[in-house]
Amino acid sequence: MNNPNIILTTNANLKKMNTYKLDCTVKYLVEVLNIEGLISTLKYIKEHNLKYFILGAGSNVILDPYFDGVVIKLSNLNNLTINTNLVTAEAGLMMNKLAQKSVESSLTGLEWATNIPGTIGGSINNNAGAYNSCIFDTLISITVLTPTLEIKTISKEEITYSYRHTNIKELGYIVLSATFKLTKGDKAESLTLIKDRCKRRLETQPLDMPSAGSVFRNPENDHAGRLIEAANLKGKTIGGAQISPKHANFIVNTGTATSQDIKDLIKLIQREIKTQFNIDLILEQEIVEWK
Repeated sequence: MNNPNIILTTNANLKKMNTYKLDCTVKYLVEVLNIEGLISTLKYIKEHNLKYFILGAGSNVILDPYFDGVVIKLSNLNNLTINTNLVTAEAGLMMNKLAQKSVESSLTGLEWATNIPGTIGGSINNNAGAYNSCIFDTLISITVLTPTLEIKTISKEEITYSYRHTNIKELGYIVLSATFKLTKGDKAESLTLIKDRCKRRLETQPLDMPSAGSVFRNPENDHAGRLIEAANLKGKTIGGAQISPKHANFIVNTGTATSQDIKDLIKLIQREIKTQFNIDLILEQEIVEWK
């Protein structure tokens, strides 16, 4: 893959590219510099029948130790344009940056995303959200790369989405950019709201330890954290993975956690919640078992 539109690293370690800080080595890491680089990389992958995975900010994934394939990063696709109340952001831009720049332009509607540690592309794929809001609330359209490597723009009405889920991956689409329609707001009010939420988050979540955010989706009319705490599982440890004593719906890496430790802890939680409350907790994080 001798290509001026990409940066290629062989036998790359992704420990700094996933928020659990799990050791993971991949045969090829490709950081694309532009859409041309992405398309040419995918053409090469298809021609040589290689396995591949698109990795966003690594903030919602559990990575196994080795991948004999290609991991593609879109971090360099991070342009942002604001035209009155329409905001267009490329897939590699961080949600936090999108929210910050929107508020700086006195636009409201994305304050909830200030603390989301994911990219635009990953957040759209998983319909990220917080504080009873989600990314599809203000989304108008997305530009995608299709399985036949064509670029097309589709409206959000063409996407099937629900709580923390979309069918984008099932369609084989790769998100390239997204456009949001926001409303004019009061910058001072937005900043006050963000400050209050940041304070609450610091008080209630284990932000000082490696994690990937909420582990499970909240069941209807309940909270996964409440159930896990009620099951007396707070602080439970397997290997280097621990159910956070601060917030029961977080699993943290105490320093030596492996993906297997985390997966075993997830299974234990699901088993106990099913036994004690007859509720099936649905995983919000993605277990990436390299195929």
